[in-house]
Amino acid sequence: MTTNHFKSHVQAIAKLGLPIVVAQLGVIVQSFADTIMIGQYGTLELSSAAFVNNVFNLVFFFLLGYSYSTTPIVGYYYGKNDLYNVGKTLKESLLGNFVFSLIVCFLLYLLYLNIDILNQPSELLPYIKPYFLLLLISMPFVALFNSLKQFSDAIGDTKTPMWVMILGNILNIAGNALLIYGLMGCPEWGLFGAGLATLFSRTIMCGVMFWALRHKKHFKTYHQGFRSDITFSGVWHLARVGLPISCQLSLEAAAFNVGAVFMGWLGAYELAAHQIACSIGTLCFTIYYGIGAAVAIRISHFRGRQDWSEVRTTSVVGFIMTLCASAILSGTIFFSMDPLVAAFTPDANVANVVYTLMPAFFVYQFGDSLQVIFANSLRAIEKVKNLLFYAVIAYGCVSIPLSYVFAFTFHLGAPGVWWAFPFGLTTAGLLFCNKFYKETKMA
Repeated sequence: MTTNHFKSHVQAIAKLGLPIVVAQLGVIVQSFADTIMIGQYGTLELSSAAFVNNVFNLVFFFLLGYSYSTTPIVGYYYGKNDLYNVGKTLKESLLGNFVFSLIVCFLLYLLYLNIDILNQPSELLPYIKPYFLLLLISMPFVALFNSLKQFSDAIGDTKTPMWVMILGNILNIAGNALLIYGLMGCPEWGLFGAGLATLFSRTIMCGVMFWALRHKKHFKTYHQGFRSDITFSGVWHLARVGLPISCQLSLEAAAFNVGAVFMGWLGAYELAAHQIACSIGTLCFTIYYGIGAAVAIRISHFRGRQDWSEVRTTSVVGFIMTLCASAILSGTIFFSMDPLVAAFTPDANVANVVYTLMPAFFVYQFGDSLQVIFANSLRAIEKVKNLLFYAVIAYGCVSIPLSYVFAFTFHLGAPGVWWAFPFGLTTAGLLFCNKFYKETKMA
């Protein structure tokens, strides 16, 4: 690979990935804003929101993973210049994601009817229930938006979803200000108002995204396929690719969620430190996610052209870019540790625990970089059957058990929980990488 060839790949990945990173950073900002605005209104509201959001975070990853199947399939047809099947796949993706979201909503509603079994404080239930229902109603709109976003990304238009997500964040924050606090003559609804603002912004994002795509000049080239009849085989193809990805993402998130449970066993300071370290980690992961998504788009296009040499080159360049990003981010975090932690908490006890977690944090950046790039690479070539199996090994058999053993058997405490993450993430990355190169060498 020549220097110019390498540069061309870096430029193309950066061009696709930067809007995705900006959009994801907007989501993080929105989450922080929600937490601050609800927290300023009341402690009961904040506790209720934290409980409900933790439930829905796993659901959000599950829906997001299902929608990921749209990118490699649309990208493959786009790379082949098969515009008919590009439009047809979008229609099938919208239907599949919508139906999948309804199934998820039904299961969530059953949980809602039996919310008492989760043993939350009785004083929180009047806040939890209406907020839970509002987020539940928003799930189909989230699923449809995910489908439209993945389609737009797959055809190389990552800027449109970015602007729509920024608009949604602005609407959500403005809605929070009006409906939580009752500003400008609006009703003061507290947490219920925050839920309404979220529902409103997600509905608008879905509508605006569809409108934006329909009014793009190039979308007319997909009209014939979009107007065609939906086939069961097309919907099933999306489901076969999407379900393993959903499970893989959920297991990855579960490793950190179970870590939070273990931290809670150790104490309140440890749990708070875990949340802070995870928040810092989310900022890093956002960069890796953007690069990984761009790699998936590029690989799906090259796969459509049957250019397997460029498929492999794209994954290598993406991994190098992610490693460079992780080195820069780790160095920045290391040298700004004190003010960064102080921004999250004034409590010295919590800050001291955060410092003990950071060595493991820096080490696991390699494994996180590896698994992000090669998970996306496998998705892009539609080799996802083994993703769930590998995730069970990496997170269910390595990360979660080691967190317990290091923390409680070896008595390492909070750092022990986190020292398991490098093992789990690196195991996942190596398994994904090995599978990717086996598949592409046979192609």
